[in-house]
Amino acid sequence: MLAGRKYRLGLTAEQAEMAEEFGNICRSVWNTALEQRREYRRRGAWMNYVPQAAELADAKREYEWLRAAPSHVLQQTLKDLDKACRTHGTFKVRWRSKACWNPSFRFPAGNLVTVERLNRAWGRAKLPKLGWVTFRWSRHPGGEIRSATVSRKAGHWYISFLVEDGILTPGRHAGTPVGIDRGVVVAAATSTGDFHDREFVTAGEKSRYRRLQQRLARSKKGSANRRKTLAAMNRIMGRVTDRRADFCAQTANRLTTRHSVVVLEDLRTKNMTASARGTKAEPGRNVCQKAGLNRAILDKGWHRMELAIRNAARSTGTEVVLVNPAYTSQTCNRCGHVDAKNRESQAAFVCTSCGHRDHADVNAAKNIFSAAGHAVPACGDLAVGRSVKQELPGPREAVPVQLAFELVGIPRL
Repeated sequence: MLAGRKYRLGLTAEQAEMAEEFGNICRSVWNTALEQRREYRRRGAWMNYVPQAAELADAKREYEWLRAAPSHVLQQTLKDLDKACRTHGTFKVRWRSKACWNPSFRFPAGNLVTVERLNRAWGRAKLPKLGWVTFRWSRHPGGEIRSATVSRKAGHWYISFLVEDGILTPGRHAGTPVGIDRGVVVAAATSTGDFHDREFVTAGEKSRYRRLQQRLARSKKGSANRRKTLAAMNRIMGRVTDRRADFCAQTANRLTTRHSVVVLEDLRTKNMTASARGTKAEPGRNVCQKAGLNRAILDKGWHRMELAIRNAARSTGTEVVLVNPAYTSQTCNRCGHVDAKNRESQAAFVCTSCGHRDHADVNAAKNIFSAAGHAVPACGDLAVGRSVKQELPGPREAVPVQLAFELVGIPRL
């Protein structure tokens, strides 16, 4: 299967300047090609990769600065744009801003990339036009290299290899199924009662980041002090995102190693974290509370956790199942009673019908687990978008129709 290997580069000053130039050229090609596609769509016509690649070849003969970057790197930029436009739509693809975009470019021809190990800590790779670049040898690539991507993050350059490791996904997993509830206080709670969580940012980093935000607000756009402030902020957030990615990877490895099926809620994180600000004509409600909830959801990395589980499941053969998230936090897992008052607090769940007590996140994880068809309670079908069933008094005892309606929650007429 295809796998990624990421290493930190040790570029010389000349190589770093050249990599920066490659990234800027790719950004210019992306923005120019995107504007051309949008203009064609406004006229009711279409533009795709083939004619744009031909026009790029003509533009390289006219503009010398385009010839500084390798041809297949620029062609790969057009391919990435074509895929993004086909997936999301031409007018939903974003521009690559000089101020907000980290330089990144890909060498799609793996046969042109040569990797060697120098010593215990360092290796080197030969890239077109960049030459030999050194990187920290944290692990062996472990397969045939298909492509190489050079990117910059928080002031450091990295190289990512896409390799074919030759590993096949197992056909069967010997573990047990489990349900996962993702929360804003605990990142992940399982139906077996386990909790997975950690802090991604320290108190000192929060304080320093807030001071840097205040300094950024007072700085002049385009000034050297503003660039220094942004670099300091990126270093802090780079450490935070690295911790979050490491936590998601470790948690996903534990879950997929132990369990044959992982059941998750089918959450639309992008829609859930949309701003509630509204417009001047129709302002939103509870904007500050919604902004705090959005930050909490993004901090716990709900979508990153799902991606990490799916990635780890390829190596273990674990099946990932998505279920409807409706009412999973309000439904009693024991009797199936649905009531918003069942959840007394963020952590306490007390059923107003049967008095069942449990941790709210664990109860929700059990409902998620049961919604996938595992260990469904005899007295309910989880009420996840469906009706609440109740056992009748006897196996063959006749029950009046009106009484049967009352048993399932329909009031007497």
